[in-house]
Amino acid sequence: MKAEIHTSIDEIEPQQWNRLVDDNNPLIRHEFLAAMEHHDCVGERFGWLPRHIALYDAGELVAAMPLYEKHNSYGEFVFDHQWESAWESSGRHYFPKLVSAVPYTPASGQRMLFAPGDQVTQKMLADTAVALAGSINASGVHLLFPTEIQQQQLDSLGWLSRRDVQFHWHNHAYTDFDDFLSRLTARKRKMIRKEREVVARSGVTLRQLDGHSASHADWQAFTRFYEKTFDEKWGLATFNLDFFEEVARELPDNIILVLADLDGECIAGSLMYCSDTTLYGRHWGCSEQIDMLHFEACYYQGIEFCIRRGLASFEPGAQGEHKIPRGFLPVATTSAHWINDDEFREPVRQWTLHEQAAVAAYEDELRLRSPYREECS
Repeated sequence: MKAEIHTSIDEIEPQQWNRLVDDNNPLIRHEFLAAMEHHDCVGERFGWLPRHIALYDAGELVAAMPLYEKHNSYGEFVFDHQWESAWESSGRHYFPKLVSAVPYTPASGQRMLFAPGDQVTQKMLADTAVALAGSINASGVHLLFPTEIQQQQLDSLGWLSRRDVQFHWHNHAYTDFDDFLSRLTARKRKMIRKEREVVARSGVTLRQLDGHSASHADWQAFTRFYEKTFDEKWGLATFNLDFFEEVARELPDNIILVLADLDGECIAGSLMYCSDTTLYGRHWGCSEQIDMLHFEACYYQGIEFCIRRGLASFEPGAQGEHKIPRGFLPVATTSAHWINDDEFREPVRQWTLHEQAAVAAYEDELRLRSPYREECS
């Protein structure tokens, strides 16, 4: 078996890559990652340099890892600023580091792509990443938001584990939105109905589009909203119109674009992606503030979509305790870390253990705030 490091995903045959992707997850498919490279969403400007690992057997791709050499911590959603400070204060360099993730995307999924049950290639992927870290003097390797099974596999190889909390919605074979509401407490049921009524009375109409039905004008409008959100809150929009339109062309059935119109003008939009089982909420923006529209476009439209399609879960993005009363429950997310420094490895391990205990206590507190009736919990 031969390991290669690719500085562009276009060096890897798309069909062979996608054959290893579970659940038709669009965020890890070749088309999605390639669109980022094609339109400068990753690269030197943003500090994400592709270093994708591919394992070949007789010329066939048998395993892969989306991997990036990082020179900052932007767009990761697993915060390591304390680690960076510790490295720098001791005279060491924290950058570069290696990160396996979907850039700018706090969604769970495969980080090691291989045939189910193939423990040999899984270990070889991890070993290749560690070897690459050594060759470029990287401070470590970080797999962000892996699946639970892949986290356990890396734990068994001696990697360190971090834990955080997101808020996800789960489909309990609901027949429609009212069926979902019926499982909530009366107070939360009333709140959600009132929020939806506020939007309905505002005169706003909503459109749910996919990659087939969304027009160039639709994508132009959404891109303006997306960029405005970053200009106001985050400061650096990494995606662009060309990226969104390429993904829409290449993965039209995996896109849900919700646009809100008022008096003939598009004023807001949210973008979600779907796999065969999961909806991933990604971006939101607006040109006009309408009360409760964010909840409608980003949460309730997504829940209705999941029920209609029979999707099992909805991951609306990082953070946000305000999601709990709207039906989203706390779920643990993890990340796996290999520290390329013998002196720091044990102190970092101790730090992660303290963090895990604190996060577990936080999860327990959040579960007490479930909006579901006790018999439906």
